[in-house]
Amino acid sequence: MSNFTAAALRLALEGLYRTSPNPRVGCVIVDPSGAIVGQGSTQRAGGPHAEIMALRDAHEHGYSVIGATAYVTLEPCSHQGRTGPCCDALVNAGIVKVVASIADPNPLVSGRGFARLRAAGVQVEVGPGAEGSRELNLGFFSRMVRKTPWVRMKVAASLDGVTALPSGASQWITGPDARADGHAWRARACAVLTGIGTVLADDPRLDAREVQTDRQPALVLVDSALQVPLDASLFVADRAVYIYTSIENDSKMHALEARGATVVFMPNGRGKVDLAAMVRDLGCREINELHVEAGYKLNGSLVREGLVDELLVYLAPKLLGEGYGMLQWGPLTELSQALALDFTALDRVGSDVRLLARVAGRDRF
Repeated sequence: MSNFTAAALRLALEGLYRTSPNPRVGCVIVDPSGAIVGQGSTQRAGGPHAEIMALRDAHEHGYSVIGATAYVTLEPCSHQGRTGPCCDALVNAGIVKVVASIADPNPLVSGRGFARLRAAGVQVEVGPGAEGSRELNLGFFSRMVRKTPWVRMKVAASLDGVTALPSGASQWITGPDARADGHAWRARACAVLTGIGTVLADDPRLDAREVQTDRQPALVLVDSALQVPLDASLFVADRAVYIYTSIENDSKMHALEARGATVVFMPNGRGKVDLAAMVRDLGCREINELHVEAGYKLNGSLVREGLVDELLVYLAPKLLGEGYGMLQWGPLTELSQALALDFTALDRVGSDVRLLARVAGRDRF
Protein backbone atom coordinates (compact mmCIF):
# COMPACT_ATOMS: atom_id res chain seq x y z
CA MET A 1 0.00 0.00 0.00
CA SER A 2 1.44 3.36 -1.03
CA ASN A 3 1.72 6.45 1.14
CA PHE A 4 -0.95 8.04 -1.05
CA THR A 5 -3.47 5.28 -0.30
CA ALA A 6 -2.59 5.53 3.39
CA ALA A 7 -3.25 9.28 3.23
CA ALA A 8 -6.60 8.63 1.53
CA LEU A 9 -7.56 6.21 4.30
CA ARG A 10 -6.72 8.84 6.93
CA LEU A 11 -8.98 11.27 5.11
CA ALA A 12 -11.74 8.67 5.04
CA LEU A 13 -11.43 8.30 8.80
CA GLU A 14 -12.17 12.02 9.16
CA GLY A 15 -15.71 11.26 8.03
CA LEU A 16 -16.31 8.75 10.83
CA TYR A 17 -19.08 10.81 12.48
CA ARG A 18 -20.28 12.60 9.36
CA THR A 19 -21.05 10.64 6.22
CA SER A 20 -23.76 8.14 7.19
CA PRO A 21 -25.68 6.66 5.50
CA ASN A 22 -23.00 7.14 2.83
CA PRO A 23 -19.65 5.36 3.18
CA ARG A 24 -16.56 7.04 4.63
CA VAL A 25 -14.28 7.75 1.68
CA GLY A 26 -11.04 9.67 1.17
CA CYS A 27 -9.34 10.80 -2.03
CA VAL A 28 -5.83 12.05 -2.81
CA ILE A 29 -4.88 13.40 -6.25
CA VAL A 30 -1.22 13.15 -7.27
CA ASP A 31 0.22 14.95 -10.31
CA PRO A 32 2.72 13.33 -12.75
CA SER A 33 5.64 14.65 -10.69
CA GLY A 34 4.44 12.77 -7.60
CA ALA A 35 3.15 15.80 -5.70
CA ILE A 36 -0.20 15.82 -3.93
CA VAL A 37 -2.30 18.53 -5.56
CA GLY A 38 -5.73 17.81 -4.09
CA GLN A 39 -7.32 15.88 -1.25
CA GLY A 40 -10.72 15.54 0.35
CA SER A 41 -13.20 13.30 2.13
CA THR A 42 -16.91 12.65 1.73
CA GLN A 43 -19.20 15.22 3.35
CA ARG A 44 -22.63 14.76 4.93
CA ALA A 45 -25.28 12.93 2.89
CA GLY A 46 -26.33 15.14 0.02
CA GLY A 47 -22.97 16.91 -0.01
CA PRO A 48 -19.97 16.29 -2.26
CA HIS A 49 -18.11 12.98 -2.26
CA ALA A 50 -14.39 12.63 -1.62
CA GLU A 51 -13.40 12.83 -5.30
CA ILE A 52 -15.28 16.11 -5.80
CA MET A 53 -13.74 17.58 -2.64
CA ALA A 54 -10.24 16.63 -3.86
CA LEU A 55 -10.86 18.14 -7.30
CA ARG A 56 -12.15 21.34 -5.66
CA ASP A 57 -9.14 21.45 -3.38
CA ALA A 58 -6.78 21.28 -6.37
CA HIS A 59 -8.74 23.96 -8.25
CA GLU A 60 -8.85 26.30 -5.24
CA HIS A 61 -5.07 26.08 -4.91
CA GLY A 62 -4.47 26.60 -8.61
CA TYR A 63 -3.14 23.12 -9.34
CA SER A 64 -3.73 21.24 -12.57
CA VAL A 65 -5.02 17.67 -12.35
CA ILE A 66 -4.58 16.86 -16.04
CA GLY A 67 -2.60 13.63 -16.30
CA ALA A 68 -2.90 13.04 -12.52
CA THR A 69 -3.68 9.89 -10.55
CA ALA A 70 -6.55 9.73 -8.05
CA TYR A 71 -6.11 7.48 -5.03
CA VAL A 72 -9.56 6.77 -3.59
CA THR A 73 -10.64 4.35 -0.87
CA LEU A 74 -13.84 3.19 -2.62
CA GLU A 75 -14.92 2.76 -6.22
CA PRO A 76 -16.07 6.13 -7.64
CA CYS A 77 -19.85 6.22 -7.97
CA SER A 78 -21.40 5.91 -11.42
CA HIS A 79 -25.01 6.84 -10.76
CA GLN A 80 -27.04 9.96 -10.14
CA GLY A 81 -28.06 9.89 -6.50
CA ARG A 82 -28.04 12.87 -4.13
CA THR A 83 -24.98 13.95 -6.12
CA GLY A 84 -23.69 13.34 -9.66
CA PRO A 85 -21.40 10.49 -10.77
CA CYS A 86 -17.86 10.90 -9.44
CA CYS A 87 -16.34 8.77 -12.20
CA ASP A 88 -17.56 11.28 -14.80
CA ALA A 89 -16.10 14.17 -12.79
CA LEU A 90 -12.70 12.45 -12.69
CA VAL A 91 -12.76 11.79 -16.43
CA ASN A 92 -13.83 15.33 -17.27
CA ALA A 93 -11.06 16.75 -15.06
CA GLY A 94 -8.35 14.90 -16.97
CA ILE A 95 -7.48 12.17 -14.45
CA VAL A 96 -5.62 9.38 -16.28
CA LYS A 97 -5.40 6.75 -13.52
CA VAL A 98 -7.52 5.73 -10.55
CA VAL A 99 -6.16 3.57 -7.73
CA ALA A 100 -9.16 2.37 -5.69
CA SER A 101 -9.06 0.31 -2.52
CA ILE A 102 -12.19 -1.72 -3.08
CA ALA A 103 -15.31 -2.02 -5.23
CA ASP A 104 -18.49 -0.35 -4.02
CA PRO A 105 -20.98 -3.00 -2.77
CA ASN A 106 -23.91 -0.76 -3.71
CA PRO A 107 -25.75 -2.58 -6.53
CA LEU A 108 -26.17 0.80 -8.26
CA VAL A 109 -22.38 1.04 -8.56
CA SER A 110 -20.67 -2.37 -8.01
CA GLY A 111 -18.15 -2.34 -10.85
CA ARG A 112 -20.00 0.14 -13.06
CA GLY A 113 -17.78 2.98 -11.91
CA PHE A 114 -14.64 1.07 -12.86
CA ALA A 115 -16.21 0.10 -16.21
CA ARG A 116 -17.04 3.71 -17.07
CA LEU A 117 -13.56 4.86 -16.15
CA ARG A 118 -11.93 2.18 -18.32
CA ALA A 119 -14.31 2.92 -21.19
CA ALA A 120 -13.12 6.53 -21.05
CA GLY A 121 -9.49 5.43 -21.26
CA VAL A 122 -8.66 5.80 -17.57
CA GLN A 123 -6.31 3.18 -16.13
CA VAL A 124 -7.83 1.48 -13.07
CA GLU A 125 -6.04 -0.39 -10.29
CA VAL A 126 -8.04 -2.02 -7.48
CA GLY A 127 -6.88 -3.46 -4.17
CA PRO A 128 -4.46 -1.28 -2.17
CA GLY A 129 -5.98 -0.53 1.24
CA ALA A 130 -8.97 -2.81 0.68
CA GLU A 131 -9.02 -4.26 4.21
CA GLY A 132 -8.83 -0.85 5.86
CA SER A 133 -11.54 0.64 3.68
CA ARG A 134 -13.91 -2.28 4.20
CA GLU A 135 -13.37 -2.28 7.97
CA LEU A 136 -14.04 1.46 8.15
CA ASN A 137 -17.28 0.92 6.22
CA LEU A 138 -18.35 -2.46 7.60
CA GLY A 139 -21.84 -1.16 8.35
CA PHE A 140 -22.27 0.14 4.80
CA PHE A 141 -21.06 -3.16 3.35
CA SER A 142 -23.42 -5.04 5.69
CA ARG A 143 -26.43 -3.00 4.59
CA MET A 144 -25.61 -3.32 0.92
CA VAL A 145 -24.85 -7.05 0.98
CA ARG A 146 -26.94 -8.47 3.85
CA LYS A 147 -29.63 -5.75 3.77
CA THR A 148 -29.20 -5.32 7.53
CA PRO A 149 -27.00 -3.02 9.63
CA TRP A 150 -23.86 -4.11 11.44
CA VAL A 151 -25.07 -4.62 15.02
CA ARG A 152 -22.61 -3.69 17.77
CA MET A 153 -23.61 -4.33 21.39
CA LYS A 154 -21.98 -2.12 24.02
CA VAL A 155 -21.69 -3.35 27.61
CA ALA A 156 -20.06 -1.77 30.68
CA ALA A 157 -19.35 -4.24 33.47
CA SER A 158 -17.17 -5.09 36.44
CA LEU A 159 -14.37 -7.61 35.99
CA ASP A 160 -16.75 -10.34 37.15
CA GLY A 161 -19.29 -9.40 34.47
CA VAL A 162 -21.83 -7.50 36.56
CA THR A 163 -23.63 -4.63 34.80
CA ALA A 164 -25.90 -3.57 37.68
CA LEU A 165 -26.45 -4.32 41.36
CA PRO A 166 -29.55 -6.29 42.44
CA SER A 167 -31.15 -2.90 43.19
CA GLY A 168 -30.62 -1.90 39.54
CA ALA A 169 -27.91 0.67 40.35
CA SER A 170 -25.40 0.88 37.49
CA GLN A 171 -24.11 4.47 37.35
CA TRP A 172 -21.22 4.40 37.18
CA ILE A 173 -19.36 1.10 36.97
CA THR A 174 -16.74 2.34 34.51
CA GLY A 175 -14.84 5.61 34.65
CA PRO A 176 -15.27 8.91 32.79
CA ASP A 177 -12.76 8.04 30.06
CA ALA A 178 -14.65 4.88 29.18
CA ARG A 179 -17.95 6.77 29.13
CA ALA A 180 -16.52 9.41 26.79
CA ASP A 181 -15.13 6.66 24.58
CA GLY A 182 -18.57 5.06 24.51
CA HIS A 183 -20.02 8.34 23.23
CA ALA A 184 -17.51 8.24 20.36
CA TRP A 185 -18.81 4.80 19.40
CA ARG A 186 -22.37 6.13 19.56
CA ALA A 187 -21.42 9.04 17.33
CA ARG A 188 -20.07 6.80 14.56
CA ALA A 189 -23.28 4.74 14.47
CA CYS A 190 -26.34 5.60 12.42
CA ALA A 191 -28.60 4.70 15.32
CA VAL A 192 -28.50 3.79 19.03
CA LEU A 193 -30.89 1.06 20.17
CA THR A 194 -32.24 0.55 23.67
CA GLY A 195 -35.19 -1.10 25.40
CA ILE A 196 -38.09 0.28 27.38
CA GLY A 197 -36.68 -1.19 30.60
CA THR A 198 -33.61 1.03 30.33
CA VAL A 199 -35.74 4.08 29.53
CA LEU A 200 -38.06 3.56 32.50
CA ALA A 201 -35.19 2.83 34.89
CA ASP A 202 -32.67 5.49 33.85
CA ASP A 203 -34.42 7.97 31.51
CA PRO A 204 -31.25 8.27 29.39
CA ARG A 205 -30.67 10.68 26.51
CA LEU A 206 -28.40 8.23 24.67
CA ASP A 207 -26.93 10.95 22.48
CA ALA A 208 -23.28 11.61 21.63
CA ARG A 209 -22.89 14.80 23.63
CA GLU A 210 -19.32 14.10 24.81
CA VAL A 211 -17.78 14.21 21.33
CA GLN A 212 -17.76 16.97 18.74
CA THR A 213 -20.21 15.97 16.02
CA ASP A 214 -22.81 17.81 13.99
CA ARG A 215 -24.83 14.64 13.38
CA GLN A 216 -26.60 12.85 16.22
CA PRO A 217 -27.41 9.17 15.65
CA ALA A 218 -31.05 8.20 15.49
CA LEU A 219 -32.65 6.58 18.54
CA VAL A 220 -34.34 3.18 18.24
CA LEU A 221 -36.57 2.02 21.09
CA VAL A 222 -37.97 -1.49 21.56
CA ASP A 223 -41.22 -0.84 23.45
CA SER A 224 -43.70 -3.68 23.05
CA ALA A 225 -46.47 -2.09 25.15
CA LEU A 226 -45.81 1.59 24.26
CA GLN A 227 -44.88 2.50 27.83
CA VAL A 228 -42.43 5.29 26.96
CA PRO A 229 -43.35 8.55 28.72
CA LEU A 230 -44.04 11.49 26.43
CA ASP A 231 -41.55 13.59 28.40
CA ALA A 232 -38.72 11.03 28.21
CA SER A 233 -35.26 12.49 27.77
CA LEU A 234 -34.67 10.46 24.61
CA PHE A 235 -36.70 12.99 22.60
CA VAL A 236 -33.66 15.07 21.69
CA ALA A 237 -34.11 17.90 19.21
CA ASP A 238 -33.07 17.23 15.60
CA ARG A 239 -32.80 13.47 16.10
CA ALA A 240 -34.90 10.79 14.46
CA VAL A 241 -36.65 8.45 16.90
CA TYR A 242 -38.03 5.05 15.85
CA ILE A 243 -40.24 3.19 18.31
CA TYR A 244 -41.02 -0.47 17.58
CA THR A 245 -44.08 -1.89 19.29
CA SER A 246 -46.32 -4.93 19.30
CA ILE A 247 -49.59 -3.27 20.28
CA GLU A 248 -51.84 -0.89 18.41
CA ASN A 249 -52.68 2.03 20.67
CA ASP A 250 -53.85 4.81 18.38
CA SER A 251 -53.96 7.57 20.98
CA LYS A 252 -50.44 6.84 22.30
CA MET A 253 -49.10 6.41 18.78
CA HIS A 254 -50.50 9.79 17.71
CA ALA A 255 -49.07 11.42 20.83
CA LEU A 256 -45.63 9.96 20.15
CA GLU A 257 -45.78 10.98 16.51
CA ALA A 258 -46.61 14.50 17.69
CA ARG A 259 -43.27 14.38 19.55
CA GLY A 260 -41.57 13.59 16.25
CA ALA A 261 -41.25 9.83 16.67
CA THR A 262 -41.93 7.21 14.02
CA VAL A 263 -43.93 4.35 15.56
CA VAL A 264 -43.62 0.97 13.84
CA PHE A 265 -46.06 -1.86 14.62
CA MET A 266 -44.00 -5.04 14.25
CA PRO A 267 -45.23 -7.89 16.49
CA ASN A 268 -43.99 -11.46 16.58
CA GLY A 269 -46.12 -14.48 17.47
CA ARG A 270 -45.45 -14.06 21.20
CA GLY A 271 -46.78 -10.55 21.59
CA LYS A 272 -43.32 -8.95 21.58
CA VAL A 273 -41.48 -6.94 18.94
CA ASP A 274 -40.16 -9.04 16.06
CA LEU A 275 -36.49 -8.18 16.51
CA ALA A 276 -35.26 -9.80 13.29
CA ALA A 277 -37.88 -7.94 11.26
CA MET A 278 -36.95 -4.73 13.09
CA VAL A 279 -33.27 -5.09 12.12
CA ARG A 280 -34.27 -5.70 8.48
CA ASP A 281 -36.53 -2.65 8.60
CA LEU A 282 -33.68 -0.52 9.95
CA GLY A 283 -31.60 -1.64 6.98
CA CYS A 284 -34.35 -0.33 4.70
CA ARG A 285 -34.15 2.96 6.63
CA GLU A 286 -30.44 3.29 5.67
CA ILE A 287 -29.02 2.37 9.07
CA ASN A 288 -25.45 1.14 8.54
CA GLU A 289 -24.22 0.66 12.11
CA LEU A 290 -26.66 -0.09 14.94
CA HIS A 291 -25.19 0.58 18.39
CA VAL A 292 -26.99 -1.32 21.16
CA GLU A 293 -27.08 -0.02 24.74
CA ALA A 294 -29.76 -2.06 26.45
CA GLY A 295 -30.45 -4.19 29.51
CA TYR A 296 -29.53 -7.82 29.98
CA LYS A 297 -32.94 -9.11 28.81
CA LEU A 298 -32.97 -7.33 25.44
CA ASN A 299 -29.26 -8.07 25.02
CA GLY A 300 -30.02 -11.75 25.53
CA SER A 301 -32.90 -11.69 23.07
CA LEU A 302 -30.75 -10.09 20.38
CA VAL A 303 -27.99 -12.67 20.87
CA ARG A 304 -30.46 -15.54 21.01
CA GLU A 305 -31.90 -14.54 17.65
CA GLY A 306 -28.45 -14.27 16.08
CA LEU A 307 -28.68 -10.54 15.44
CA VAL A 308 -25.49 -9.33 17.15
CA ASP A 309 -22.31 -9.05 15.08
CA GLU A 310 -19.89 -7.54 17.57
CA LEU A 311 -19.51 -6.80 21.27
CA LEU A 312 -17.94 -3.62 22.62
CA VAL A 313 -17.19 -4.37 26.27
CA TYR A 314 -15.74 -2.04 28.91
CA LEU A 315 -14.45 -3.83 32.00
CA ALA A 316 -13.83 -1.92 35.23
CA PRO A 317 -11.14 -3.03 37.70
CA LYS A 318 -13.60 -3.96 40.42
CA LEU A 319 -15.65 -6.93 41.62
CA LEU A 320 -19.36 -6.46 42.36
CA GLY A 321 -20.51 -9.96 43.25
CA GLU A 322 -24.19 -10.68 42.79
CA GLY A 323 -26.11 -8.59 40.30
CA TYR A 324 -27.25 -8.47 36.70
CA GLY A 325 -25.04 -9.93 34.00
CA MET A 326 -24.28 -8.74 30.48
CA LEU A 327 -27.10 -10.71 28.90
CA GLN A 328 -29.70 -13.32 29.70
CA TRP A 329 -29.88 -16.29 27.38
CA GLY A 330 -29.60 -20.04 27.55
CA PRO A 331 -29.23 -22.14 29.58
CA LEU A 332 -26.86 -24.12 27.39
CA THR A 333 -26.54 -27.84 27.94
CA GLU A 334 -23.14 -28.29 26.27
CA LEU A 335 -20.05 -26.11 25.96
CA SER A 336 -20.15 -26.66 22.21
CA GLN A 337 -23.32 -24.51 22.11
CA ALA A 338 -21.37 -21.42 23.16
CA LEU A 339 -21.37 -18.44 20.84
CA ALA A 340 -17.85 -18.33 19.38
CA LEU A 341 -16.15 -14.94 19.32
CA ASP A 342 -12.93 -13.53 17.87
CA PHE A 343 -11.13 -10.89 19.91
CA THR A 344 -10.24 -8.09 17.49
CA ALA A 345 -8.94 -5.40 19.87
CA LEU A 346 -7.90 -4.92 23.49
CA ASP A 347 -7.11 -1.42 24.76
CA ARG A 348 -6.73 0.48 28.01
CA VAL A 349 -9.19 3.38 28.31
CA GLY A 350 -8.45 5.38 31.43
CA SER A 351 -8.61 2.96 34.36
CA ASP A 352 -10.74 0.49 32.41
CA VAL A 353 -10.20 -2.05 29.63
CA ARG A 354 -12.03 -2.01 26.30
CA LEU A 355 -12.58 -5.26 24.45
CA LEU A 356 -13.86 -5.68 20.91
CA ALA A 357 -15.08 -9.19 20.20
CA ARG A 358 -16.63 -10.16 16.87
CA VAL A 359 -18.98 -13.09 16.43
CA ALA A 360 -16.87 -15.59 14.55
CA GLY A 361 -17.49 -15.48 10.81
CA ARG A 362 -20.04 -12.67 10.88
CA ASP A 363 -17.90 -10.33 8.78
CA ARG A 364 -17.66 -12.81 5.88
CA PHE A 365 -20.16 -11.35 3.48
